[in-house]
Amino acid sequence: MSKTAPHPELVSNRRATYDYEILETFEAGIILLGSEIKSLRNHGGSLQDSYVDVRKQEILLLHSSIAPYSHGGVFNHEERRPRKLLLHKREIEKLRRLIQEKGLTVIPLSIFLSKKGIAKVRIAVAKGKKSYDKRAALKEKDDRRSIRALDE
Repeated sequence: MSKTAPHPELVSNRRATYDYEILETFEAGIILLGSEIKSLRNHGGSLQDSYVDVRKQEILLLHSSIAPYSHGGVFNHEERRPRKLLLHKREIEKLRRLIQEKGLTVIPLSIFLSKKGIAKVRIAVAKGKKSYDKRAALKEKDDRRSIRALDE
């Protein structure tokens, strides 16, 4: 049995690992309109400044941007509408408990296609980094890069 390539990411939140310390990740389904999935397949989206909120028994992805589809016409979607995420009830309750802890938040990391071609969102429970944590992470990254350069 051969290993398959990782799921192709349509949109990623590249600043998430820089601004936050990732504690736990989840994969959630997302409810999209036809023009939204077509636009995402053309890599027309952004997760910058977006976050996940738990309201009642629903999880919503807020402030994410999916560009209008170029051939959508009058049936195009609203660019920054709230989008419902699909998780099991026990996962929703776990996220609700974690959010209530001080300093924790839920952020989207990426939107990708599953093996069956279904759009999924990778979300994470995260804790915000302080500026000195960010500097330490950058220094560690530079050190690893210089060691790798010496080995070659």
